Amino acid sequence: DGSIGKVDKHSDEVGDAYLVVDTGVWIFGKEVLLPASTVVKVDPDDKKIFVDRTKEQIKAAPEFHRDKHLGDTGYREELGTYYGTGAPFGGRPA
Repeated sequence: DGSIGKVDKHSDEVGDAYLVVDTGVWIFGKEVLLPASTVVKVDPDDKKIFVDRTKEQIKAAPEFHRDKHLGDTGYREELGTYYGTGAPFGGRPA
């Protein structure tokens, strides 16, 4: 339902693929982490990535914290719960 920002970082590690999106001034410079599973289309010509979340869902998403991402299990669980993966973020239920 519209542009949300620019991809600042990405990971393509198996089981832990994600995008970090810098929302810029749209929501005061907040960065959010989106699981790769939210990507539904990539348009390389227009340099756009389409996701299956609304602007409001992304606005309400937990803010990305670089220092917490790798080592904080609680943060990863919060992301997994928010995005409905049913497992700590980066993992999929068996």
